[in-house]
Amino acid sequence: MTSSKTVLITGTSSGIGLAAAIGAARAGWTTIATMRDTGKAEALLKAAAEAGVEDLVRVKRLDVTDSAGITACLDEVVAEHGRLDALVNNAGAAQVGTIEQSSLDDVRAAMEVNFFGVVAVTRAALPHLRASRGRVITVTSVGGVVGQPFNEAYCAAKFAVEGFMQSLAPVAATVGVDVTVVEPGAVASEFVANLGLDLPALLAAAGPYAPALEAYLARTRQSFDNAQTPAEAAAPIVDALALPRPPFRVQTSQWARDFAATSLADLDGSAVGALTGAWVR
Repeated sequence: MTSSKTVLITGTSSGIGLAAAIGAARAGWTTIATMRDTGKAEALLKAAAEAGVEDLVRVKRLDVTDSAGITACLDEVVAEHGRLDALVNNAGAAQVGTIEQSSLDDVRAAMEVNFFGVVAVTRAALPHLRASRGRVITVTSVGGVVGQPFNEAYCAAKFAVEGFMQSLAPVAATVGVDVTVVEPGAVASEFVANLGLDLPALLAAAGPYAPALEAYLARTRQSFDNAQTPAEAAAPIVDALALPRPPFRVQTSQWARDFAATSLADLDGSAVGALTGAWVR
């Protein structure tokens, strides 16, 4: 057992999750860095060694769609470290397409990872977090505040996560658990690359939506050219671990704050409609 605080982070093989794991360890947290395939841990372990925090980083396998595996992982963490003080829900998967061109299985798969995975890990962690009076930090997206073209399933899942966490927050607070959502914008990571999209094939199959999809993809390429680094996006997560009373909602950049504000102040939906409509023309 250890007396230091323990955080479990999902989806740490690359991107924000990897950067958050290194940041948490640098801040002194015993960091349980989980991923679906521990064979992809090399980049994380190399970064931990370079940062001098390899003794604080423990890699464990966790598939957020495997309920039995989630319970087993959390039980193992508490048995080994004596406590769980924070959960960072970061694991996620993008899904690009519009509903007429996507199958219901595509939509269900996006919801399974991005929403039900978050729910399942949070549910399993809460008894341990109640015991430590800990916190749940969930990486959502500005796509959980502003619905974006050709991201219907992904944004639906992120909107669902935001609604779930906003509803949970006051209830969890009554038992000493803080709840925070962190909303990044575009981040220069492997998240989009991991989609493995064949863009020419996607455009060829888009039928009447091809001109809109082509315009959207051009705009998206430009936004990722000016994206935050994973470390920049992860910094607010590490901050939220340390704050005595973290806020419910945190954006990771000024751009993300301005973008989210468009929707949060848009009572009739016209401002968002005008903004995102321009992306597909």
